[in-house]
Amino acid sequence: MSHQFNFCPNCATPLQLLAQMEDGGEKARLRCAACAWTHWNNPTPVLAAVIEMADRDGQVLLARNAAWSGRMFALITGFMEAGETPEEGIRREVLEETSLRVEALDLIGVYDFQRMNQVIIAYHALARGEIALSPELAEYRLYRPQDIKCWRAGTGYAVADWLTARGITPQWVDLPAPSAS
Repeated sequence: MSHQFNFCPNCATPLQLLAQMEDGGEKARLRCAACAWTHWNNPTPVLAAVIEMADRDGQVLLARNAAWSGRMFALITGFMEAGETPEEGIRREVLEETSLRVEALDLIGVYDFQRMNQVIIAYHALARGEIALSPELAEYRLYRPQDIKCWRAGTGYAVADWLTARGITPQWVDLPAPSAS
């Protein structure tokens, strides 16, 4: 999902797909012919957490986003804010979306999610507390790690890597194809 720019934010001239020499060769990007502003359309960093509940026998919290039409449960995710480290950002997101306090963080990995033009930075978060969901989330479920089904997109690969590192062979579920909207 790229941000669609139609007009230059500097001078309001309609943007055009123009080729230009850059490091590495010629590249076509949305550019302003009047002031040379370029829409780089770089991927957005997204933070994700495999939340292991320290006070609930190591169960993992997965949640369903209120905006999702299906019954998919996934990781807690969110965007980094300016001025915070990825670690600070995922601690904030976990607290904002679940009311849980993160006691320890370990990087699982960094994952490409081109369909949404994102780079996902995924962590294992050991957390505890009373779960209270933000309005962004409709419901949650707690899973034993060995019962989690991984999905072949975005954060699903982080879950699989986390399970594998724990000696658990990931189980996979097929997701419906993304809609064209």
